[in-house]
Amino acid sequence: MTLKQAIVVRTDLKMGRGKIAAQASHASVAALNKVSTHAFSAWTSSGMKKIVLRIDNKKALLDLFVKAKKMLPTALVKDAGLTQVKPGEPTCIAIGPADEVDINHLTGKLRLL
Repeated sequence: MTLKQAIVVRTDLKMGRGKIAAQASHASVAALNKVSTHAFSAWTSSGMKKIVLRIDNKKALLDLFVKAKKMLPTALVKDAGLTQVKPGEPTCIAIGPADEVDINHLTGKLRLL
């Protein structure tokens, strides 16, 4: 089994590169807090594979979040509203680390960011 993490970022918010990096980092860490110690160890020792994907809008992001959280460790990030995005606005999610096959089943039609 190959473990990976998928980070899915909304593109309709037109966030700058630095903002995207910060939001993706928040999502990654938040999702890690939901995995077992064994899964965390296995993922880190295998190179911490991750992928960053794009999603078109809030509805699509939230729909994916609902599906993913039923199956895998998943975290949703909502912005604090201090810079580019209004407070409480969902910006991205992270799924996993989990089995790559399961993540691909949920995210396989999304494009790279």
